[in-house]
Amino acid sequence: MDRLWRRSVNFAYNSAMFWVLFLLPAMVAAGLSCGRLCLAAVAAARPQPRTDKERGLSCYEAAFLAGGPYRVADLTLVSMHRARRLLLAHTGWATVVDPEGRDELERSVLTAIGPGGQERIAAIRSGTAAADAVRALADRLAGAGLAVPDAVRSGVTASVKTVRGAALLITALACAALFMPGETDTGRAEIAAWFALPLVLTLGCLAIARVEIHPYTRWASPDGQALLGGLDPADDPLTAVAVRGLRAVEDPQLRSALTSGRFAHRSQ
Repeated sequence: MDRLWRRSVNFAYNSAMFWVLFLLPAMVAAGLSCGRLCLAAVAAARPQPRTDKERGLSCYEAAFLAGGPYRVADLTLVSMHRARRLLLAHTGWATVVDPEGRDELERSVLTAIGPGGQERIAAIRSGTAAADAVRALADRLAGAGLAVPDAVRSGVTASVKTVRGAALLITALACAALFMPGETDTGRAEIAAWFALPLVLTLGCLAIARVEIHPYTRWASPDGQALLGGLDPADDPLTAVAVRGLRAVEDPQLRSALTSGRFAHRSQ
């Protein structure tokens, strides 16, 4: 009888402490993921070496720094429409008027439209944003120290996803520990308090990242942001589109045409 009692006490003790095995990976996941995000944030905020401190920004460059590849595609479409080389209908279709592009970006738009001379604007935006001309523009800006390198931006994005995954993992481990057989209400309260620590850490990192890291992980480096801040959108309608996006387009029909089908890939 005494032996049975001791076995029961040992089983209850081991069951009561078994939740610690769930807490340890939760702590490790929180620490590693948040540490990775902090390192990525530091890399994103670090000034890039400038190769030409006297250079200004073209409209295409300003568009990329302000909103990335899709902003460049939008600006090119607006520019071609204003020059009457492309007709953008409010129905969401584009029709070629002049098949000769003046630069690589315009030729990328014409390539995205295809030999038929007509295409959905949403498809043109996607094709243009992924074109070699836009990638070359991004590489030039990154090489000049004005754009955040793609590897750095991708690192921040991956780190944020890792922290989100850690938060989900911690929640799942906490639920498993809380609903283990043999836990009393008092025990569950203690378990919840322990798991709240790594969960608050991960959620806090995500909240800070949304506020602090967001400006650096878009496209412009600190020097690029400084140059963007020196542009006056009121000087030129195309500059306004480059800096502010499609909300700067005053023609409601043109804005409607360009915003058609943008839910999958929103312009920044």
